[in-house]
Amino acid sequence: MATLDILALLLIGLLAGGAGGLLGVGGSIVMIPAMTEVLGPDQHLYQAAAMIVNFFVVVPAVVQHRRARAIELSTVRRLMPMALVAVLLGVGVSELSFFSGEGEARLRGLFGVFLLLMAGYDLYRLFRREGSTIDRGSIGGGGLSWARAAAVAVPTGLVAGLLGVGGGLLAVPLQRRILRIPIRTAIANSATIIIATSLFGAAAKNYAFVTGHGHTLQSFLLAAVLTPTAIVGALFGSRLTHRLPLKWVKALFFALLIIAGLRLTWSLWG
Repeated sequence: MATLDILALLLIGLLAGGAGGLLGVGGSIVMIPAMTEVLGPDQHLYQAAAMIVNFFVVVPAVVQHRRARAIELSTVRRLMPMALVAVLLGVGVSELSFFSGEGEARLRGLFGVFLLLMAGYDLYRLFRREGSTIDRGSIGGGGLSWARAAAVAVPTGLVAGLLGVGGGLLAVPLQRRILRIPIRTAIANSATIIIATSLFGAAAKNYAFVTGHGHTLQSFLLAAVLTPTAIVGALFGSRLTHRLPLKWVKALFFALLIIAGLRLTWSLWG
């Protein structure tokens, strides 16, 4: 690996950790598009590496959220078992022949479409009127039914396993919309859930990568380079979650989703 590539990966890790810590989304939405730009397309490799790094990104973030007493543990306990099952199913789907070989471009394009959909949702929330009923009191904890929990946990886990993301891009808005949980608590819950889903997902995805995509340990090498700066970024970003007006960050985050989404979606036609 060239020196410039290593330096680029260290910067990618820092930015991914910052975004993941700040918004409770892991870090794959930064890592995977950025590695594609720097190192060339290799979606399965980047997903395997990113899922390892996601674990190390969210651990320091969860420590900060716990100190701020932002985690709603009763909700996390209800969501996590279903999210774990779903993430393993998602990894299994990503390994289907439809997404292998030349079909890897489909997986890359699907990741891009996902980012564009999330950007569209963010744009909707940015321009809709204030005073929504979303934050009028959480229905988590004992009042959370299994059906509502599944509506949050299953899509979160499936997308996390299929695309190699932390899952927070779905977990945060779904908690807000379905469970009416305030955004800072939703971010903290999301980061806590990602600790488990990223660990299980990384184990499954890396096993599949080592046994079915070249029999190399390259994903572990990439993760080893990305992780140190990602941890630093996550510590910084998670502190900002409880200090910054989040609207300032959302504009840059929206731009990131649009640019990365368009670049990756082009793989479907390129």
